[in-house]
Amino acid sequence: MGMDWMRLDPVAVAWLLSPLGLAVIGLCIGSFINVVVHRLPVMMERQWRAESAELLGVEAARPPGDDGSPLSLARPRSRCPHCGHVLHWHENLPLVGWLRLGGRCSACRAPISKRYPLVEAGCGLLFAAIGWRFGAQPTTLLWCAFGALLLTMSLIDWDTTLLPDSMTQPLAWAGLVAAALGWIPLTLSQSLWGAVAGYLSLWSIFWLFKLATGKDGMGAGDFKLLAALGAWLGPAMLLPIVLGASLLGAVVGIGMKLSANLREGRYVPFGPFLAGGGAVVMLAGSERVMRWMGWA
Repeated sequence: MGMDWMRLDPVAVAWLLSPLGLAVIGLCIGSFINVVVHRLPVMMERQWRAESAELLGVEAARPPGDDGSPLSLARPRSRCPHCGHVLHWHENLPLVGWLRLGGRCSACRAPISKRYPLVEAGCGLLFAAIGWRFGAQPTTLLWCAFGALLLTMSLIDWDTTLLPDSMTQPLAWAGLVAAALGWIPLTLSQSLWGAVAGYLSLWSIFWLFKLATGKDGMGAGDFKLLAALGAWLGPAMLLPIVLGASLLGAVVGIGMKLSANLREGRYVPFGPFLAGGGAVVMLAGSERVMRWMGWA
């Protein structure tokens, strides 16, 4: 018998790496992304408050709405924010659970945000598109992980205007490693200079804007995100990403201002648009993007 049980069925692998199989995986990953988007900012704030309190020699204060109970990405189990009902496994099924419940808590009948199924469906569609773009090969899973991180960071940045270092920096390093191992169509040199150019380009714009106006035009997380995109997609794709992100961000910002939906502080986070630009380049391919730009 030996290791026969560990051999993967080629048919099963081909199905898992097909657009349909990846869509199912994406639904499950989307469910976890909802957890990360909700909990990670709270965990980060707790850590910042604890570190600040330690430096000041005072007791850490709890942010509003935080009861101080233990919190991680795995524990406690998901529950209704209105009544505290702990969700059963079948209520947590991606997309199906929300539809089966009619979008309401089974205990108190309070509405469940439509964002949860939309994120799950969006991640499923993203994974299916990646499967269609790259085909049934192991590196497709690598691009799925790339896409999942972009989606997660976009949602966190939109909610909190934060781009966690715990995501941007590993994503950049992963791009460099993937290039070094030949898993993405870039040489290590191209990936490295993509990361350097991505970071320095927005860093330079930030300081030029600050010197001219005395204000911060963006956060350092945007520099790190563009560095990560450069590591994965190469230096030639940075300008299309920034141009596309700037155009879309301006349209959305103007639309929100006209509809009086612009958040406090009167700005729109740039990270989601950078991530969206990166996703478009990933799915379109560098050759097509270069044709769009008139470079080929």
